[in-house]
Amino acid sequence: AYRLLRPGETSDVASISSEVFAAPIRRDILHLCLMYYLDGQRQGSASTKTRGDVRGSGRKLYQQKGTGRARVGDGQSPIRRGGGVAFGPKPRDFSTRLPRKVRRMGMRIAWSARVREGGLFVVDSLAWPHVKTKILKERLEQVGWTGRTLFISGKEEFPAELARSARNLVGIETKQAKDVTIHDALRWSRIVMDVEAVDFYEKTLAK
Repeated sequence: AYRLLRPGETSDVASISSEVFAAPIRRDILHLCLMYYLDGQRQGSASTKTRGDVRGSGRKLYQQKGTGRARVGDGQSPIRRGGGVAFGPKPRDFSTRLPRKVRRMGMRIAWSARVREGGLFVVDSLAWPHVKTKILKERLEQVGWTGRTLFISGKEEFPAELARSARNLVGIETKQAKDVTIHDALRWSRIVMDVEAVDFYEKTLAK
């Protein structure tokens, strides 16, 4: 495995595109892209009943004058127990819009930030000959990849043996390159890609 270093450093590193993995860091763009993703994840399913939705009669509870009490209408009034909710939430779509160029720029910035922090690694292949979780755990401890690690493959199908081995490991996740979001790129402290994933991002995120 080779760690991706900043351009100009001399080491046995993988060759990567500076356009995608060495972009200037823009915190404002990262924030826009992250909020765009999180807004799209909101369900927006909260719903309350207004006075028109609450079951009950529309009859006036008692006469307007002569009782000495405050004037009232029907029992569905928001100020009464069991009545409707005034200005309560209704199902809505929280998703926002963001230009595709900005979203691609956000992914370039996210990968560039991972390279600068030393949290991005690349391997020739993610093929794994075993299916035992214990064997994979021991191997990760040997290479120092314990803790939160995301494995990304650019192949059409993620290597089945590695996916099965990592399935029961806490803090380990596997994803295909096309399914990775900017939220994944920012929240995982260590990201391991195969060569095909690097090629995928160099093609899809190029200007």
